[in-house]
Amino acid sequence: MNILYLHQYFTTPDQPGGTRSYWNSLELLKHGHKVTVISLGKNNKKRFERKTVDGIDVIYVRVPYSQTMSIASRLKSFLHFMFFSTYLALKEKNIDFVIATSTPLTIGFPALVLKKFKKIPYLFEVRDLWPEVPIQMGGLNNKTAIKLAKWFERTIYKNASHVIALSPGMEDGVLQENTPKEKVSMIPNMAKIDAFWSREPDYALMKELNISQDTFKVIYFGALGKANAIEYILESAALLKENKTIEFLFIGSGPGTALIEAYNAKEGYNNVRYLGFFNMEKTSEVVNFCDVSLVTFKNLPILATNSPNKLFDSLSAEKPIIVNSAGWTKDLVESNKCGIFVDPESPQDFADKLTLLSQNQDNLKVMGKNSRKLAETVYDKTLLCKQFAEVVNTVKI
Repeated sequence: MNILYLHQYFTTPDQPGGTRSYWNSLELLKHGHKVTVISLGKNNKKRFERKTVDGIDVIYVRVPYSQTMSIASRLKSFLHFMFFSTYLALKEKNIDFVIATSTPLTIGFPALVLKKFKKIPYLFEVRDLWPEVPIQMGGLNNKTAIKLAKWFERTIYKNASHVIALSPGMEDGVLQENTPKEKVSMIPNMAKIDAFWSREPDYALMKELNISQDTFKVIYFGALGKANAIEYILESAALLKENKTIEFLFIGSGPGTALIEAYNAKEGYNNVRYLGFFNMEKTSEVVNFCDVSLVTFKNLPILATNSPNKLFDSLSAEKPIIVNSAGWTKDLVESNKCGIFVDPESPQDFADKLTLLSQNQDNLKVMGKNSRKLAETVYDKTLLCKQFAEVVNTVKI
């Protein structure tokens, strides 16, 4: 089949960000399909630029976007990409099947248009339950807009040939919109065991980043957005600022960087470091020489359904994981003994449990081994990409 893959934030391993669509595309190529991706290209010289990336035909659309944008500016960016991607999708010839992967929810619009006007079926992948996420986050509060967004969500699910959800909670959310169970699958985010693994620390990189070899290092890597509870981590770090053995490291981008800067501007607060925003290879090296990984979110029910990349990369990296969402990630780390849950409303609980964890190296090693085993046997991309391709191959179109 000729597959059109709509993903606003398509990234490759040499770029910062999630690479799920890249790996899925490579797997689809192995199955004999042709894959064309339409994605954001913020640095394009032209409005549209077409490139071949490892056998994948990628059309990049120049639309400004940043997590630091206001809600109004981000919505404008989403709508611009929606219209441009629809225009490009309609121009593509001989398309047999469409895959649209959120977020944002507007990515479903060109898929709907192709189905209505060209009778081309589509698969919709749910990475976040929009519009419920912006509703609970307070970014969408106009009653008319909420009603319209919910109608659009139901319409996308109804018209999709199949829906893939990235967590059990997201799957439940899709089913609650009266979507038939037989056309919904759950395939979570992927562990990349060949990109994140335990090895000798890169001491040269530690020296380059001015990081001590002697501290207990807690790493947060990924989006530093409003949903990620960066304030919560910093409040916990403040409780431990007199403990010179524990250090908090951050990799990523987003509005949370300003919170970290403000924290570090306080007198006597020197246990937090913002390292920057790296590609996968460098991020992997940093994660490798850390002791514990953080996967945190604001305490909202909808955010407990998340399927964060950093969780699966941390499993691959053989790291114990601290989570603060009382959803499926809590069940995952506790049932597999590869991490701990901390109270999302209590920085003190986080600080106390982290201190105890730092004092028990044997327990840390066991948790790390359990993380890696889970990554290898359940969540590795070689397993889940095959599942994804099998769904695409068997969807009745």
